[in-house]
Amino acid sequence: MQNMLTFISNVLRGGASKNGARLVGSTRSFADFSPQASFDIKKCELHRLDQGPPTQALLTREQGLKYYRTMQTMRRMELKADQLYKQKIIRGFCHLYDGQEACAVGIEAGINPSDHLITAYRAHGYTYTRGVSVKEILAELTGRRGGVAKGKGGSMHMYAKHFYGGNGIVGAQVPLGAGLALACQYKGNNEVCVTLYGDGAANQGQIFESFNMAALWKLPCIFICENNKYGMGTSVERASASTDYFKRGDFIPGLKVDGMDVLTVREATKFAADYCRSGKGPILMELETYRYHGHSMSDPGVSYRTREEIQEVRSKSDPISMLKDRMISNNMASLEEIKEIDVEIRKEIEEAAQFATSDPEPPLEELCNHIFYNEPPMEVRGTNPWSKLKSIS
Repeated sequence: MQNMLTFISNVLRGGASKNGARLVGSTRSFADFSPQASFDIKKCELHRLDQGPPTQALLTREQGLKYYRTMQTMRRMELKADQLYKQKIIRGFCHLYDGQEACAVGIEAGINPSDHLITAYRAHGYTYTRGVSVKEILAELTGRRGGVAKGKGGSMHMYAKHFYGGNGIVGAQVPLGAGLALACQYKGNNEVCVTLYGDGAANQGQIFESFNMAALWKLPCIFICENNKYGMGTSVERASASTDYFKRGDFIPGLKVDGMDVLTVREATKFAADYCRSGKGPILMELETYRYHGHSMSDPGVSYRTREEIQEVRSKSDPISMLKDRMISNNMASLEEIKEIDVEIRKEIEEAAQFATSDPEPPLEELCNHIFYNEPPMEVRGTNPWSKLKSIS
């Protein structure tokens, strides 16, 4: 009798059976939940467009759970990176993405995996949405052999299929993105390139040069300014004479989008991708978002803004909380189910952190590898992969 009671208790708590199979963690079945719901979303401001994205978005239960899991994983991964940095396990530059998760997840939901994406140095979130595991990302941050760039790239230089990195020089990835869009046009494969930059990079001259070429050649490029309100420690009002970044393309159509709502970002990205694929040329999106951390880990983030400001955004506009509340209030998920997902994510992050702190560092003799595709075309001091290197430390 006691064994039977224990078994029933395990079932109700989502325990495992004797053969290890996962049992249902709630007395409610999937049939009890609404399979989909329609939500009103914020209207986008338009520039040089007669019509914009829809103001209603359909969300299925499956999509909602996927978006929630992805955003929550990104959030927990960045918080773990913060912890490892403060323990001096992660060193060097490290720019965290927490608070901006709706941008990455919404963009990915609006394009295809075969489309191309390039961004600046706040790149961990996009590395994950482009298919790299948390384990490989954290191991790259700690400089380990199992990292996505074999421990040589660090926070700012991670890559995946159709993902061309984090790039460390402010604004320098935008011309590269225009070049990727030119390659898409040249190949005629109906693919687009999403080219991301921040409000701090928006005044770079090379960005306007890229706009000009993309417009002249009608390149399938979605230029996206992730406006998180501060370029390093400088507010947008102090840095830009015009803060209407979606109008900065001048002759390029633009959209101003609520970057804290994953559904608004998704619908705007779908609209932009369809515009580019139709052969009309580039389009510009400004995503109004917010970062919870400072500019980088060396920036406490509270010398130029108040803690109250950060807390207000967290309480009113947090992208993860907003999606969770929508799903629960529309009977698309239960609180217990959401909590189970959170527990699974925490476990995944802890296991990834364990790997990232125990995996060996790459050996010294690998330092010069992967600089050239094959043999170097000329003798360059310090880049010969066959030269013997010795540590003098």
